[in-house]
Amino acid sequence: MIASAPTPRELLTIAVEVARDAAATAHRMRAEGVSVAATKSTATDVVTAADRAVERQVLAALRDRRPADAVLGEEYGGAGPVAGDGVRWIVDPIDGTVNYLYGLPYCAVSLAAEVAGEVVAGVVRNVFTGEEWTATAGGGAWRDGRRLRCSAEADLGQALVATGFGYDAGRRAHQARVVAELIPHVRDIRRMGAAALDLCLAAEGRVDAYFEKGLAAWDLAAGGLVAREAGLLVTGLSGRPAGPDLALAAPPALHGPLHTRLADLDAAGGP
Repeated sequence: MIASAPTPRELLTIAVEVARDAAATAHRMRAEGVSVAATKSTATDVVTAADRAVERQVLAALRDRRPADAVLGEEYGGAGPVAGDGVRWIVDPIDGTVNYLYGLPYCAVSLAAEVAGEVVAGVVRNVFTGEEWTATAGGGAWRDGRRLRCSAEADLGQALVATGFGYDAGRRAHQARVVAELIPHVRDIRRMGAAALDLCLAAEGRVDAYFEKGLAAWDLAAGGLVAREAGLLVTGLSGRPAGPDLALAAPPALHGPLHTRLADLDAAGGP
């Protein structure tokens, strides 16, 4: 007898259990003191011992619960997309590592489940505050028992827009030029340093929209699902899907004008 594929709700239950334990470990390790274990793309793009320890914990927990599943993680890599009804988990052990290093309360464990190339369940949990956002495909986005709806703002000039910057100096310079040209046309810009949390804030209207170049799958998977299920359009530019070139999350009424402005500014260009 062939076992049926797990439902999004079943996968979310696992994701929430694993993410809560992982966030507790990250919180404890931060209280005990944190140090830089390595760097990645540049000297300022850091990895802490907690990043590695938390991802190892998540991998072990998933192997215990669903040993046949594939896992893609930021620190240890892993499998590509899985064919058929196979499940792939996508984990960012600490999204916002620099915030974590400095003790700024804006970082999170992000864990998503993907089936046949589609993210169907995801959870983002703030390490410091315990705030938790969840979503399932077709089941809505939620925080603390409240279903989330994105901003109803329709005027780009009144929109509070979040963004982020990469660590490569050339990319940062290009992104800074984009922001400098965009800011006269919006209410204001926020840069908080954790993509998954930015997407979740957009999902509940605490910012109106979000965009960033350079996101990896683990940055976008869970938070992107939360955003979509809250009614945001999550895309790239010029018909491309959200991804490393650009991820734009905006309510339908804002998506068009913000997309046009970002395309005109070549936000997906540069290094």
